[in-house]
Amino acid sequence: MLFSSAAFLYSFLPLTIAVYFLMPRRLKNAALLLMSLIFYAWGEPRYVVLMVLSITQGYIFARLIGKSRGTKRAKAYLIISLVLSLGMLGVFKYANFFAESFAAVFGLKIAALNIALPIGISFYTFQLISYVIDVYRADVEPQRDYVAFAAYISMFPQLIAGPIVRYSTISAEINRRSISMHDLAEGSFRFLVGLGKKVILANQLGELSAAFLDGDFASLSTGGAWIGILAYTMQIYFDFSGYSDMA
Repeated sequence: MLFSSAAFLYSFLPLTIAVYFLMPRRLKNAALLLMSLIFYAWGEPRYVVLMVLSITQGYIFARLIGKSRGTKRAKAYLIISLVLSLGMLGVFKYANFFAESFAAVFGLKIAALNIALPIGISFYTFQLISYVIDVYRADVEPQRDYVAFAAYISMFPQLIAGPIVRYSTISAEINRRSISMHDLAEGSFRFLVGLGKKVILANQLGELSAAFLDGDFASLSTGGAWIGILAYTMQIYFDFSGYSDMA
């Protein structure tokens, strides 16, 4: 579900805001977690369980690390958590590549694995890793509330395209969950700025770059190539910048 899509702007986002403000403070993290899981399931329903398992192992090992700081067990817990997180990411991101490379090198006929890359797996995996490492370094205390921790990792605004948010920068908001009218106005303004970057700038620059780069390169002039390259570069910039603002 794209942030600029009608389904998000006119259905999911208003519903999420309404649910969040109607819930008492103690249930706001639960509401955000529920809406984040729905958001993720909208595009990848079969991988929701994978994300929940990843969150669960991060929560458990961070708690274990917090209870055994300064001991060899803490380092062992850290290594296990990192191996699980990076192992899962490696399987889904590089299994196809290594299988094809192995078959090509040894001349074997291996059926294609066709392992699809779960949406957002890189972002939530590295966010989880940063949290576990921060707990190990004693930069932050482990979150005791599983729902609050799961809401932090799975928060839908930054789940798909980032940015990766350090736990130390958002822990106060997770635990307190209070919002002022100034915060609401500032957040709404920034969301609209990001939406403008995406719809007005990035999308149009994408069409401009496609007009030059999607054709026959043999007939493409030097000037046209530069226009296409610059338009594509700016499209990527405004696309990421817009999503970051909206998140």
